[in-house]
Amino acid sequence: MRSTTEPHPGARDHYSYSHYASRDVAEGFDALRFSGPIGRYLLECQHTLLEEALAPARGRTVIDVGTGTGRAAIGLAQSGAKVIGVDASAEMLRVARAKAADAAVTIRVGLADAHALPFAAGSADAVVCLRVLMHALDWRACVAELCRVSRWRVVVDFPSRSSAAALESSARRLARSLGRRVEAYRVLAERDVAAAFAQHGFRVVIVRRQFVLPIALHKAIGRLGLTQFVERGLKRVGLSRLLGSPVTLVAER
Repeated sequence: MRSTTEPHPGARDHYSYSHYASRDVAEGFDALRFSGPIGRYLLECQHTLLEEALAPARGRTVIDVGTGTGRAAIGLAQSGAKVIGVDASAEMLRVARAKAADAAVTIRVGLADAHALPFAAGSADAVVCLRVLMHALDWRACVAELCRVSRWRVVVDFPSRSSAAALESSARRLARSLGRRVEAYRVLAERDVAAAFAQHGFRVVIVRRQFVLPIALHKAIGRLGLTQFVERGLKRVGLSRLLGSPVTLVAER
């Protein structure tokens, strides 16, 4: 891997670069996303899904694009994969290195932009890209890069356009337009992401939809048993298929 610090041309003014460049954000990221019973459950679900998507993970070369603090990369390394984690934030990578050392696993990390990955075509068996498309300046350009680099499978996730996340996304975008400093993420339609994969010779082979109710609500309640009971009930009546979010897609060449 050749490391690069060259950002996307529009990076200077985009929150997805400036926000995650902060040391405070990097150091507090895991506590914000994965603390408490619901956060730990999210992490467990993520690991289980990646294990399924990349089975067998052992021995596979995997690039984790937008690795952040390295949670997915560390889990895959623990399963025996050879993992390279890249991110546009040096601060996030600093935390990832420390967490990998604490977990006693080896992952290679480096600076890279998801819009222009510093890897040759077909460099990896699989590419994982979680919580990136929702923030990227040009998510279709990112999908093109993920497909170029992978010779087998690509795993992405995103908040669904047909979910409660769409309301929060609209509210945040409005707040951003009014000058507030917020992560004004986008929501995506599954068919649009699948179509982007198809343009590059990939077809979707696995679809997983997680929560019908907002994750923030589940975290605020903080009772895992209740979350699982409620979401199972909503799944039984077919609402997960229609409204579940985030959506995880596994695409195969």
